[in-house]
Amino acid sequence: MTTPGVDDAVQEQPEKEPVTERRLHPITPLRRAWAPVAVVIGWAVHDPDQTQRQLTRLTTTTLLIALAVIVPAAALYGFLTWWFTHFAVTDTELRIRTGLLFRRTAHIRLERIQAIDVTQPLLARVAGVAKLRLDVVGADKKDELAFLGEREARALRAELLARAAGFAPETAHEVGEAPARQLLHTPPRDLALSLVLTGATWGSLVAALVVPPLLWMATHSVWTVLATALPLLGAAGASSVGRFVTEYDWTVGESPDGLRIDHGLLDRTHETVPPGRVQTVRIVEPLLWRRRGWVRVELDVAGSSNSVLVPVAPREVAEAVVARVLPGVTVPPLSALSRPPRRAGRCVPLWWRGYGLAVTDSVFASRQGLLRRSLALVPHAKVQSVRLEQGPWERLWRLADVHVDTGANKTVTARLRDAQEAAELLKSQAERSRTGRKGARPDRWMV
Repeated sequence: MTTPGVDDAVQEQPEKEPVTERRLHPITPLRRAWAPVAVVIGWAVHDPDQTQRQLTRLTTTTLLIALAVIVPAAALYGFLTWWFTHFAVTDTELRIRTGLLFRRTAHIRLERIQAIDVTQPLLARVAGVAKLRLDVVGADKKDELAFLGEREARALRAELLARAAGFAPETAHEVGEAPARQLLHTPPRDLALSLVLTGATWGSLVAALVVPPLLWMATHSVWTVLATALPLLGAAGASSVGRFVTEYDWTVGESPDGLRIDHGLLDRTHETVPPGRVQTVRIVEPLLWRRRGWVRVELDVAGSSNSVLVPVAPREVAEAVVARVLPGVTVPPLSALSRPPRRAGRCVPLWWRGYGLAVTDSVFASRQGLLRRSLALVPHAKVQSVRLEQGPWERLWRLADVHVDTGANKTVTARLRDAQEAAELLKSQAERSRTGRKGARPDRWMV
């Protein structure tokens, strides 16, 4: 005797499809094979004198035998690490299984994914492969799948975004990559000129040219000069050539899964700024850019390394992009920012004039800097805590600082406000944050 309806219910339950594990691109072993070689090179660099003495003792036959052992060992290591690396996409998570001797399985829940970027180093572009890098809530570093075929990486990214947005597993792989509409493109000429007009570029270059000769005159030590000159030259290159190579062909596009950022001269990067994850936006205006009306837009994204939204653009264009990443937010004009009281000059002479504050219905806006202005915008819904601090010198002049903490472990400060104003701001901002979170947009993609 059977209970009516039970067998029918059992028969109607769809069987779950078995999870299919996949491997990385076959070119991956070439990347992994460098590990044993890197160990040998690291040992040689660590003790160059000992390395030189050992090499002089070796004969040509011994060197050839050593190469005959090291090269196949490196190739075998690369192949085995690739062979034992698998990944699979289930209904709720991305599972990555790695390890040759010590097994490691990463279970990345889809709802915890904050951003998925596709990056292509120069050699990877030549080989037609790409890395898939994932920003996950609570993870200190990114998990990555390196390498996948370029088309496979983009298809997997689209599938993961679709599943994170709530699409059914059986239809997620059919959604494909959402179309994007271009909002901004930075011409190479503007980018190069903006770097020339940046004080940091000239400061690091002058330091690299002036400090080494002075050290040589004082010490007459080649090693001291090299130990100082090389880092200074590296800093000068990173602030000029390095930034140009990284931010070359910067394009911002709008799609249902967020703002897409493509950039890079040698290494191409395809990033996504997820809607609802942006905690703070900063509009930076260096002194030499003001005549041209240019600004730079930086941002803080919870759990993500994305830090630049617009490398250089006219202010009105940049503000239009900010309006897309922070819907409903209007950037307060400079005339709307209130300065601290004049007695603030007793605490911070001259530079107090660079501080300003504006609180609108949507954001907490704080400005600082005279030569390099920086206006930070924090949506009320993203404020995690509000603090008031007052040092002894500030208490003497009835001043206080109000700190606003965000979910990206960053702090925006309204400096040197009147003590009574700061106390009222503390209470009102706590209330705005509470009500702002109730009406905030969801953080999920495409929702």
